[in-house]
Amino acid sequence: MDIEGQDAKTYELRVEKLKKLRERGIDPFGSRFDGERVAVSVARSYADDKPEASARIAGRVSAIRMHGKSAFVDIQDLTGKIQVYLRLNEIGADDYEVVKMLDVGDIIGVEGKVGKTSTGEVTLFASGFRLLCKTLLPPPEKWHGLKDIELRYRRRYVDLFSNPEVRASFIRRTQIVKAVRHILDELGFIEVETPIMQPIAGGAEALPFVTHHNALDMDLYLRIAPELYLKRLLVGGFEKVYELSRNFRNEGISSRHSPEFTMLELYRAYGDYSDMMKIVEALFSQTAISVMGTTKITYQGVEYDLTPPYPRLSYTELFKESLGFDVWDEENVKKAYKAKGNIDKDYEHWHAVDKVFEWYCEEKLKGPVFIVDYPVEMSPLAKRKGTDERLVERFECFLAGMEVANAFTELNDPIEQRKRFEAQIARIREDGIPRVLDEDYIMALSYGMPPAGGLGVGIDRMVMFFTDTQTIRDVILFPLLRTKG
Repeated sequence: MDIEGQDAKTYELRVEKLKKLRERGIDPFGSRFDGERVAVSVARSYADDKPEASARIAGRVSAIRMHGKSAFVDIQDLTGKIQVYLRLNEIGADDYEVVKMLDVGDIIGVEGKVGKTSTGEVTLFASGFRLLCKTLLPPPEKWHGLKDIELRYRRRYVDLFSNPEVRASFIRRTQIVKAVRHILDELGFIEVETPIMQPIAGGAEALPFVTHHNALDMDLYLRIAPELYLKRLLVGGFEKVYELSRNFRNEGISSRHSPEFTMLELYRAYGDYSDMMKIVEALFSQTAISVMGTTKITYQGVEYDLTPPYPRLSYTELFKESLGFDVWDEENVKKAYKAKGNIDKDYEHWHAVDKVFEWYCEEKLKGPVFIVDYPVEMSPLAKRKGTDERLVERFECFLAGMEVANAFTELNDPIEQRKRFEAQIARIREDGIPRVLDEDYIMALSYGMPPAGGLGVGIDRMVMFFTDTQTIRDVILFPLLRTKG
């Protein structure tokens, strides 16, 4: 462990207390403690006009105030804080000696009657006490919270118990995921699991992580997306499927991008991208009501109304309106792309279109809003739009300037899909990863996949919105960080 300064001195002092506890025959790391109730529940259940209730509480010590033969100790658990009063005459001399060796951060269990002190504070008057874990390092800044941003990510376990608002955000994340599952289950979707390690990096244009299977002596790729496997299930007769999965993309880290992230992907047979819009509206509005109690959510000081329906704007029309030229104007696209940085040998027109749209259009999209009908070259897995063969039936949903969902009317023509894959492989920039056409997926389509709509939702960004968080690392429990050293 890398312990320095005052923490190193505290560590040595607490190790000495550890030894003394063991000399007294006390296990400083405790044992099971049954029947405990949460602090806030105990405090709320107490009323002056009712008899004193008994309770058992376990939690982390957040403050200690010694008064000779008695002590007031604040215990913090997941729900909040409650005061405990420990008296030598009530818990006995042996246990009180242990109380005298308590430090802030230790974990204890107590039982007794609930009442109020002379100052009116709800308190558990202990008749029993047990040390459940003797801590060797103190909480940060005397329990006032861990402030250093990188240290918070590296020691998330400390961040969680010292910053209640952080803990609340991750509880809300759990509630959001639970609400999403409930909505989809009610719509008749079946949750499935597909491979994380895949022989072909497919389903999206991104640089994969590479691993190697020793027994099979073959390279595998951590999935970029579960899309192609989920659509195989449509071929197999599953008509409504979804997966909440971790995806991996070996690309940059930013406030909105993480190399490991959580994605919801779902597919519905006999539907199209207009059905996916309705599902997005249901997911956002119903999750808002379930978790927040309202469809009006404030994010970074701006109020957003998630009540459906959401407006629809054409991708190509918005591009032209914002930049003064269209997406097929190669010369002007190149100029706009060059204005933001140098063009290297890997320059590719449709990649540039995507980046130019991101730079000049996305920040205007406060939303919620659907950007619809993308150029076919940017969407190799989507079906062409009947009214304009240059476009496909695809949308992205933007919320607070962030892309939070992406959907297609799925391409189910195996011959056209082969052509699209071949064109994609031919134009993808060189990155050292071999590009292989997924023949098995083409074979699956050749057996017949029903017309379908497909949707991907970035769960981390959705959580960012509902927790009013600016950076994706604040909604991932253990974000990837550079190794210290």
